[in-house]
Amino acid sequence: MTQRGRIKVLPEHARTHNRALVLATLFHDGAMSRADLARETGLTRVTTSDLVGDLVADGLVVEQGARQEARPGKPGMLVDLDRSGLQVVALDLSDSREYRGAVIDLAGSILAREAVPRPADGEADQALVATRTLAATLLRRATGRVLGVGVGAPGIITREGVVTSSPNLGWSDLPLQQNLRDLLGVPVHVANDANVAALAEHTLGGASGDVMVVKVGRGVGAGVLTRGELTRGSRDAAGEIGHVTVGTDGGPLCVCGKHGCLESWLSVRSLEERIAGGADPDHVLRDAGERLAIAVAPIVGALDLSEIVLSGPADQLDGVLRDTVVATLRARTFLHDDVQVRMSAQGDDVVLRGAVVLILDGELGVS
Repeated sequence: MTQRGRIKVLPEHARTHNRALVLATLFHDGAMSRADLARETGLTRVTTSDLVGDLVADGLVVEQGARQEARPGKPGMLVDLDRSGLQVVALDLSDSREYRGAVIDLAGSILAREAVPRPADGEADQALVATRTLAATLLRRATGRVLGVGVGAPGIITREGVVTSSPNLGWSDLPLQQNLRDLLGVPVHVANDANVAALAEHTLGGASGDVMVVKVGRGVGAGVLTRGELTRGSRDAAGEIGHVTVGTDGGPLCVCGKHGCLESWLSVRSLEERIAGGADPDHVLRDAGERLAIAVAPIVGALDLSEIVLSGPADQLDGVLRDTVVATLRARTFLHDDVQVRMSAQGDDVVLRGAVVLILDGELGVS
């Protein structure tokens, strides 16, 4: 370490950073010449040319031919990520009825889809078998180079992909990332489904850098980004709002054994059961929206968030419920009248799209 505890930047670290910078620039801005790439990244032309040469040799970048331009001189050769040849296997284990997966290329095209029935809550072995089967099936359906397998799953998950707690799946201290890597022989990255959804909204959906994505399905969770960085917490449990008690009036019995947890008001199953039981649908949705706002208002105020994105069934979350969240937030926060509350732009595929971002970040350094 250098003076004042600063870490010395070694040449190999600088090269890794510059390589990721080139890849990220191409991913976000599209094909360009080496000269334009040097200008965009601030790297020298020599460094840029060397990096592009390495990336072409590694099969990550392709040359697309000369650019047609009116200005005099030799036209520049365009380079870009191999968007159709590089693919990701994406898994979403958060759906209330099935495990879903897809093969997605870097152009965002979904090349294949698969789904398997969701085992009953707590059936840990069956849940793992179903996950392994789904991943292996999709890997066989890939038509290009697979950069990795990205998985979004409910529960508390470490940076190393260990599911420390997922009551709905029945998993406890399961090294899912390593388990799948050993099975498939390709890189695997596993993260909480709400965190994965937040990555998708920020990287692909135009969300701000200070955003909370509330994922509603079998359970309820949130992914929070501040200044564009995912907030994980000291126990990798940031955003676990589903079992926060909302209100002091008791409330429905939750699967965790407590009364009045947010999940007992807001999960898809809870909403469906209350409406099927004869309750007025608008009353149920207003009640759930108010409880959600009670849970997230302190977070919005403490972190100065500018946006809340709702991810889940639009027929339940949009309209009455969303409007109630907006009104209740305004009543319960100061200086946050302009906080946007909207539905996810990614629809039902938000976790699958986020799993692609998970792999781009973990394998290429692109975020």
